Amino acid sequence: MLCRRRLLLHIRKIPGDGANPLQSIPGAIHLAHSYSSTAVSSVPNSEFYPATVSYLISCGLSPAAAAATASTQKTRILSSDKADAARALLRDYGFTDADIVRTVRGAMSILIVDPERILRPKLEFFASLGFEPRKIASEPFLLARSLDKHLVPSIQFIRGIIGSDDDLRLAFSRVPRALMADLDKNMRPAVEALRRCGLTEEAISKLLVIHMGMLMASPDRIREVFEDLKAIGMRISDSRFLYCFRAMCSVKRGTWRRKLELFQSFGLPEGEVLKAFKIQPTIVLFADENIKKKVRFLLDDLKLVISDIMAQPVILGYSLEKCILPRCAVLSVLMREGRIQTDIKLPRALLGNSKTFSARFVSRYADDVPDVVKAYEGKIKFEGFV
Repeated sequence: MLCRRRLLLHIRKIPGDGANPLQSIPGAIHLAHSYSSTAVSSVPNSEFYPATVSYLISCGLSPAAAAATASTQKTRILSSDKADAARALLRDYGFTDADIVRTVRGAMSILIVDPERILRPKLEFFASLGFEPRKIASEPFLLARSLDKHLVPSIQFIRGIIGSDDDLRLAFSRVPRALMADLDKNMRPAVEALRRCGLTEEAISKLLVIHMGMLMASPDRIREVFEDLKAIGMRISDSRFLYCFRAMCSVKRGTWRRKLELFQSFGLPEGEVLKAFKIQPTIVLFADENIKKKVRFLLDDLKLVISDIMAQPVILGYSLEKCILPRCAVLSVLMREGRIQTDIKLPRALLGNSKTFSARFVSRYADDVPDVVKAYEGKIKFEGFV
């Protein structure tokens, strides 16, 4: 078992950086990243604060992650009392052990503040809004931001645009990091840019619920996306415009052009690619290799034609291993047993949520053809259609 030394009731920064971590939050976002064994090997100073590393390990971090966190965030825990109280407070507000590990790893500074005076008011504020602990844990530096100077005015601003508290919770749950954006430097300019480009207040509200990360976009980038959407024939009045705007705003112009070229490499004219994008804008957000793997499977193994695939582009958002292959296995079993025709329209048969597909092809035949259940659970692998 790890021994944690009970030391003085304060913490101090390691030599070389006299700044208090809670007074330098604007520049602290760079600390919230993942750590690797490579990073650990590049920070030999971790050996100078073993008590802190030991405490982080007792929180649930791996030795490598604990050493990297202590080194990178340059903070020593010289008292376990305050840190224990902070963790206990997180549990009181619904944080699981996994949430606490994620929070501590991303924002170790919460272990050194006064839990009652600093941490509890923020947790109470988030709880009053109905924000889920696991979402807060995904962006733990929110707990290090000033309640009065940042969190409250930012929420008031966003709520004034979105209107509904239910929609506010939904927007936050989708992009928690958006609340880290500076109110005057990021949020207000972004909203003003959306207004100047012609979006109504209702449309802006809907856009923020779809993707609150829009508050982090620069006015110049917002203007560029409007221009690019106009160039491909998208009008603000189109019901799909906001979804296309969100997707295009999430990729750089160079990435957008590369995605178009990738889809064209399968034999599609640009017009057909743009049509598919308008139907399912998220196709430009998928990794290139992910797209290639799915399209090649659909073309080579299922013998579909690219025009049929892109007519139902939502299928590209389905997991190949967890969704498409098990469904193909089910259809293959049913074809083998003569329960469905071999010329069934595959793209349409594969679509729909799990409940719909299960009701149509699994539950319906489970009693007479037990193998459909095994196929759906992955116990019978798809080996092609007969």
